[in-house]
Amino acid sequence: MDLGLKGKVAIVAAASSGLGKATAMELAAEGAKVTINARNSEQLQRAAAEIKSATNAEVLAIPGDVTNEEDIRGLIAETKERFGSVDILVTNAGGPPSGSYTDFTAADYRKAVELNLISTITLCQEAIPLMKEKGWGRIVGVTSISAKQPVEYLILSNTARAGALGYLKTLSQQIGAFGITVNAVCPGFHVTERLRQLAASSADKEGISVEAVLSRNAASLPLKRLGQPEEFAALVAFLCSERAGYVTGTAIQIDGGQYKGLF
Repeated sequence: MDLGLKGKVAIVAAASSGLGKATAMELAAEGAKVTINARNSEQLQRAAAEIKSATNAEVLAIPGDVTNEEDIRGLIAETKERFGSVDILVTNAGGPPSGSYTDFTAADYRKAVELNLISTITLCQEAIPLMKEKGWGRIVGVTSISAKQPVEYLILSNTARAGALGYLKTLSQQIGAFGITVNAVCPGFHVTERLRQLAASSADKEGISVEAVLSRNAASLPLKRLGQPEEFAALVAFLCSERAGYVTGTAIQIDGGQYKGLF
C-alpha cells in the first residue's frame, strides 16, 4: 500500500534510539525526507547514518533539547532551510523517572511537564505555520498508555502525558480546517531502553532480575509478548500518511491489549 509519503518532509523528535528512531526509519523507508533530533549528538549521528544506509533517504540530524525553546526554533528553521518546509511532525521525548507521590517535589512535576507537555506545545506552535502555508499537515504526538490508564509508579508520566492528550485533542479541533490532522499514539510495553530502565528500577526494589520483570510485563498482556519498535512505527507512519486523511483527534493505544477500558 502506497502511503503517499514520498517527498514529504518529516521531523521526528527524540529519534536517536527506541520508538523515535524506528519511526524515523519507517518514514524514510516510505520516501519521506526526515529530520531527526535528540540531545546526544554522537548517538544521533549514528542513527542518521543507519537510517540513510538502510533507506537511501535524505536525513538531517539536528542535536538539541526539546525542553529548550531556542533549540526547537532552530530545529524547525534548519529543516525548512534544508528541505523547504515541514509536512509531518512527530512530537516525542524521553520519560520522567518512576516513583510514588512521596518521592517527588513540585519541581519534579514542573520538569516532567516541561519534558512531556510543554515540548509538545512548542514543537507544534513552531511547525503549524509552515503546514498552514501548504494546506496540509500531519502531527502525531507520542505519549504513553499511562495517559489513558495510569501506571502505579509512573505518577509523573501519568500527569504530564494526560495533559499532552488534552492539548492534542483540542488542537485537532482548531486546525483541522487547514488540512492538518492531529493524533496521539499511546505505546505500552515495547522493547526499548526506556522499558529496560523502568524494569531495572522495579527489579532493584523487588530484588529480582530485570529479565524477570520484563517477562512479567509480557505475561500480563493478552498477546503475551512485548511490542517491537517497528510495530509502533508502522502505526505512526499510517497516521502521517495520505491514507489517514480522515483520522484526527484520536488517541490510539498500541499496547498488546494492556489498556482495559472500552473507549
